[in-house]
Amino acid sequence: MPEQQYFDSMMVAMLSTYWVLWLALGIFLIVCTWKIFEKAGLAGWESIIPIYNAYCMYKITWGNGWLFLLTFVPIVNVIMGLVTLYKLAVVFGKGIGFFLGLLFLQIIFFPILAFGDAEYTPNFPT
Repeated sequence: MPEQQYFDSMMVAMLSTYWVLWLALGIFLIVCTWKIFEKAGLAGWESIIPIYNAYCMYKITWGNGWLFLLTFVPIVNVIMGLVTLYKLAVVFGKGIGFFLGLLFLQIIFFPILAFGDAEYTPNFPT
């Protein structure tokens, strides 16, 4: 029976560590998104409100926040998500390489966008 207690305590320790790391990662990404919103001229708190943050992200990238409603259409949502990530890179003066970084390594490229020297320059048709 002592082996079972040892195993149980090890599982609790591993799961606790796992959840603490995920929580820390989540908070870090919230801070990064907050900074990106502030760079784009929006209030940082808008990045933590579900659904409204998607509206604001589309306003930052497309100039029209209501386009986020297209994310509720199957298949279109994948395309819109990819184009929005690309446009996020573009409005902060980055290129296709940075878009690919945002797509595959968000944990690295979102902080670069948030804390780096990238400046928001919207280029929407008026």
